[in-house]
Amino acid sequence: MISSLFGFFSSEGSCFGLRWFTPASEVPLCGHATLASAAVLFHKIKNVNSTLTFVTLSGELKARRAEDGIILDFPLYPTYPQDFHEVEDLIKTAIGDTLVQDIRYSPDTRKLLVRLSDTYDRSFLENLKVNTGNLLQVENTGKVKGLILTLKGEPGGQTQAFDFYSRYFSPWFGVAEDPVTGSAHTVLGSYWSQQLGKKEMRAFQCSRRGGELEVSLRPDGRVDIRGGAAVVVEGTLTA
Repeated sequence: MISSLFGFFSSEGSCFGLRWFTPASEVPLCGHATLASAAVLFHKIKNVNSTLTFVTLSGELKARRAEDGIILDFPLYPTYPQDFHEVEDLIKTAIGDTLVQDIRYSPDTRKLLVRLSDTYDRSFLENLKVNTGNLLQVENTGKVKGLILTLKGEPGGQTQAFDFYSRYFSPWFGVAEDPVTGSAHTVLGSYWSQQLGKKEMRAFQCSRRGGELEVSLRPDGRVDIRGGAAVVVEGTLTA
């Protein structure tokens, strides 16, 4: 994912334009690229503001400093029951005969949320072989642009407790699997809050790289997503 950040990169400015691009196309929302943009402004440009505003295709998004990371203020998108037969070919192509407990659709984001059976655990989701190669042929109507696989969390024991797990796939945008996806959690936060009766949740995205997120539903109908960022490489683009 590539972020294009627009504005005068001073240490005092607080409002910037932001766009996101995958290898295939522009996308309306990207969480980890927004987090990275805020981290560069806060930590490399030494921006003095406690809150930054990004003007994007998804409206104004805010990033706030926190002691242990950065908090992103994102939209929260509802999900609606989805008839299985309408998406049966897509699901079976992606995960075969894996047991499915619930299917929801987010029309605002065009993401399909597939909740796997509660009989499965985190290890199953992490090791599940997902076939994304044929999804473009199976779903080419434009209705679905992202596939979320999710699973209810497990009580803490020897491992850290999480409220829910997920993986995210979007070959329609040229992304076979995304490592950690803030935009997917604008949908997951809405769904799992209803299922668990909670406003504060801890989530883990079970990609190969993986990542933890803290999801908090706000009174104004939006969602705070907290994450951390680290600069691992720096470079300069020349003409």
